[in-house]
Amino acid sequence: MLDQVRATIAEHSMFAHGDTVVVAVSGGPDSLALLHALRALRDELRITLHVAHLNHQLRGAESDADAEFVANLAREWKLPATVEARDVAAFAREKRLSLEEAARHTRYAFLAEVARRVGARVIAVAHNADDQVETVLMHLLRGAGLAGLRGMLYEFVIRNSEFVIDNAITEKGITNDELRIARPLLDVTRSEIESYCKQNGLTPRFDRSNLDTTFFRNRLRHEVLPYLETLNPNLREVLRRTARVLADDYDFLLAQTREAYGQFAREDEGAITFALARWRGLHPALQRGTLRLAVQQLRNELRDVDWTHVEAARRVAMEKGAGAKATLPHGLMLVVGYDDFVVADATREPLLPDWPFLTVERIALPLPSVVELPGSEWVAVVERAASPLKVNDRWTALLDADKIEGELALRCRRAGDRFEPAGLAGHSKSLHEFMIDEKILSAARDRLPILVAGDRILWVCGWRVDERARVTQDTQDVLRVTIRRNWTRTSADERGK
Repeated sequence: MLDQVRATIAEHSMFAHGDTVVVAVSGGPDSLALLHALRALRDELRITLHVAHLNHQLRGAESDADAEFVANLAREWKLPATVEARDVAAFAREKRLSLEEAARHTRYAFLAEVARRVGARVIAVAHNADDQVETVLMHLLRGAGLAGLRGMLYEFVIRNSEFVIDNAITEKGITNDELRIARPLLDVTRSEIESYCKQNGLTPRFDRSNLDTTFFRNRLRHEVLPYLETLNPNLREVLRRTARVLADDYDFLLAQTREAYGQFAREDEGAITFALARWRGLHPALQRGTLRLAVQQLRNELRDVDWTHVEAARRVAMEKGAGAKATLPHGLMLVVGYDDFVVADATREPLLPDWPFLTVERIALPLPSVVELPGSEWVAVVERAASPLKVNDRWTALLDADKIEGELALRCRRAGDRFEPAGLAGHSKSLHEFMIDEKILSAARDRLPILVAGDRILWVCGWRVDERARVTQDTQDVLRVTIRRNWTRTSADERGK
């Protein structure tokens, strides 16, 4: 076993000369064998060891005895140790977590805390090859993509002593706020560990809760796997080999995902915006990957982000129009726009398109005039039109002046607004229904300028004029209304920078 541990450490460059390594020791066979092996290799590896044990306070006197065992062992082996207790059950109740999840969360937070106290950048944990088999099978049964089916990584990263995150999504390298977790026993089977303990006179503690088949992993270990091995005696090796193959496939796909993300995503103020048309041209695997990466970038977390969440969001971005939304885990929301879609905090104010908007209820428009839209860099220009009468700009409307009665104004929409959109042969339509049919973003509807004469709608700016005011071949007097950038103000602002 020692040779295999040495080879695994070397292959994955787990430790550097001079490292202080915090070793997570429960007192069971796996962690006891890990500590013994690292103690035997420490001079060769030029590392310093620090033992860490957390009493989860879940098994009463047995938990206390485990803690005492580890403390005594560390003293006997002349290793520094930190042995502490946490009320995991209370934490689970407070955070509404399962005991398994609460224990995991508390344990890694404790290990990170110990590492920072002793100046360590790496923590060694005792997951073994059989744990890997159970993890792959568990992910398969619960539903997972490549990221889950590749099983546990030889190394991963924790940040802020809060969340365990998947280092495969981030670039290699550890920041000052990151700690590496290493698994030196991941190529060693449970039977090899038990033999190693016997050969070296180690007497580990045994946790009876590992026999409790009400826990999903224990049921896999004691009931499901033995049955599956009657169908294929080499099942464990098959699953380990499959995990290694899928890990390579995942690494390749991840490289492609990062490239696509770099091309089509823009990070800005807690939101990630994707170029919609180009993103829709990606392979579905890359679409899912870029969405996962967006969650990772915003939350430093991919736990609980499963295929169903990502696929539902992907289909909304692929198939739905502006204003459509999809919920993502960790309080995130995907919102589709016209030319892009945004992944951001669900409570974040929606990003509005680069359109002219009103910040007041009504603005009078004399004829002729150039009127600034308050609080914006847009102006409304009202003038008599000269030939030729062509409009190539959505923010310009041509109207028959002889069919207009009342004072011109821009205003926001009002309850009960109706008009006769050009092209509907004089049929009346509610403004609310029109905006829905035209897929105008709901967040933009209340502030989109509406051109009126008195109370009659002449033009839903940027969309459609009223049939009764449109220019025909009989029109004699043409009114042109344009909403454009206030170039004078913009230029002045640029000069002032």
